Amino acid sequence: MMAGEIKQWLRFRKSGATGFGTLNSSGISVHEGEMFGRHAATGKTLALSEVELLAPCVPSKIVALWNNFHALAAKLNQPEPPEPLYLLKATTSITTPGAVIRRPSYYDGKTTYEGELGIVIGKTCARVSPAEADSFIFGYTCVNDITANDILTSDPTFPQWARAKGIDDYGPFGPVIATGLDPAKLVVRTILNGAERQNYPISDMIFTAQELVSRISHDITLLPGDLIAVGTSVGVGVMKEPVNTVTVAIDGIGELTNEFRL
Repeated sequence: MMAGEIKQWLRFRKSGATGFGTLNSSGISVHEGEMFGRHAATGKTLALSEVELLAPCVPSKIVALWNNFHALAAKLNQPEPPEPLYLLKATTSITTPGAVIRRPSYYDGKTTYEGELGIVIGKTCARVSPAEADSFIFGYTCVNDITANDILTSDPTFPQWARAKGIDDYGPFGPVIATGLDPAKLVVRTILNGAERQNYPISDMIFTAQELVSRISHDITLLPGDLIAVGTSVGVGVMKEPVNTVTVAIDGIGELTNEFRL
């Protein structure tokens, strides 16, 4: 997509069948084929009220960044890393936009929201340069990288990043993948129970979207649909109420809203 040609892609379920298309003022323009391959509009339009929204793609892996914002590194008094620091988050943590997420019955510790930008890969990507990265990026989405903090730090000999962030349903993203955006111009906002808790610019990232794709692709081959959660900045907090409504909002992409229940 050329800059300015913004399209919002989504996946849905209707009458037991899964489909995909683009969002417009009339609803969903249904497409056939493959979102990350050859596709074409069918001419059919569905109202959002007719369908169940799904996560907008099915990643083979989720790469989640740590300490990738200047402001957060300064607040935590941590050195800025010389290369991206990341973990892999279980794909079984994915849930749908609007889903109710429940804290596991065995866990009574703190759980935090982390509003983030997500990069969605559009074609197989290995050992690419930052200058080449944009041609491998399909688009961008909203991510809530939910974390069971007390699990993360419960064993002093081994920080449990994968377990703390990989719990079932702790990885909502969506509701769409937006193409044609300049990520450096985006701002991430997170609203908890009606109060804005995060409001930070993506331009404050230590490693740009293109640098992340390049550097990660030198370690791991990225496949169509793979998701990179670029990390979060200041304003992360604990969800303390019995019922918590969390919205991650990015202009041009939209709003990802989920309910988290203790």
